[in-house]
Amino acid sequence: MQHTLVIIHSLVRWLILLFGIWAVIRAFIGVSGKSAYGASDAKAGLFFMIFLDIQMLLGILLLFVSSMVNFSDMGVTMKTPHLRFFTVEHTIMAIIAIALVHIGRGKIKKLTDDAKKHRTALIFFGLALIVILALIPWPFREALGHRSWFPQF
Repeated sequence: MQHTLVIIHSLVRWLILLFGIWAVIRAFIGVSGKSAYGASDAKAGLFFMIFLDIQMLLGILLLFVSSMVNFSDMGVTMKTPHLRFFTVEHTIMAIIAIALVHIGRGKIKKLTDDAKKHRTALIFFGLALIVILALIPWPFREALGHRSWFPQF
């Protein structure tokens, strides 16, 4: 079960990046082009949020079944780079990213000015995307071992 969840969690990461980049590009185009905030802009943010929420549910399941997470002995966890990353850093940054997207979407819904909607989307979705890029266990992160770009089936 753990292996299957890790594969799905890893695949959803690419959807999050795709929709996150799409949402940030739409917001940037809206800010720079002073265009109206339309249905495509709203959908970009919505899909970004939906896939983050799905990822969060998968992540919560992994917290209970994964051997890469250790809450039982936090002393050992904090001294072991890959355990610290997945137990503490990855989890906290994921919560921050999800909160940024949800707060951003909530603020956008309350605004009436299109320019402010685009600017708010750019700030919140852009910050969330930066946090997401930092929380992903990329293959070049030496402390996490040799990880692949795509999950191994």
